[in-house]
Amino acid sequence: MRNETVINICFHGIGTPERELEPGEDRYWISEDLFLAVLDEVRTWPAVRLSFDDGNASDIELGLPALRERELTADFFVLAARFDAPGSLSEQAVRKLHGEGMRIGSHGMWHRPWRGMDLATTESELVTARDRIAAVVGAEVETAACPLGRYDRQLLGRMRRLGYTRVFTSDRRRARAGSWLQPRYSVRRDDTPESLRAEALGGPGTLGRLKLEAVGVVKRLR
Repeated sequence: MRNETVINICFHGIGTPERELEPGEDRYWISEDLFLAVLDEVRTWPAVRLSFDDGNASDIELGLPALRERELTADFFVLAARFDAPGSLSEQAVRKLHGEGMRIGSHGMWHRPWRGMDLATTESELVTARDRIAAVVGAEVETAACPLGRYDRQLLGRMRRLGYTRVFTSDRRRARAGSWLQPRYSVRRDDTPESLRAEALGGPGTLGRLKLEAVGVVKRLR
């Protein structure tokens, strides 16, 4: 049902990075043991949706086998300019993910913030990148995840006009299952299955929830 809540859990890199990381990115690289433990934890929760950002090689090397073993599916938001780059997914790997029943979405071209883009950058990030990804998988790409979790009203309006059917963010709160904008909990290296359970299932409390909702409103309105 549209008004039912869903918990979106997002992974980035797993294991040892095979490329140079961007500043602050190491916080979102987790060990394989933590990844597997989180998967085993969240698979017991009601209404969970999984996703992977950045198109890292670990998506296919470690992510896919673990998902298949547990009969889970996920959304993979990939970067068009990183195809076949060291440490990133190849075009063949992206096609394999799609062929295995995983959903492929866009994370843009270059992993840059989408807020405040000029028209040329908007075309590259929101149109050209999506077209390139669609050509690789041989299917339409209708969903996207905002790089670095940054967005505003102008960006969301552009994405609606471009026909994106669902957009994912990094706001750490539950989502409405049928909503166009989907906040997610990104798993960080200092998280544990227990801490995620307490935050996502237990919730932040009334004041914390209102604060998170207010942050989302400010992002959408500015």
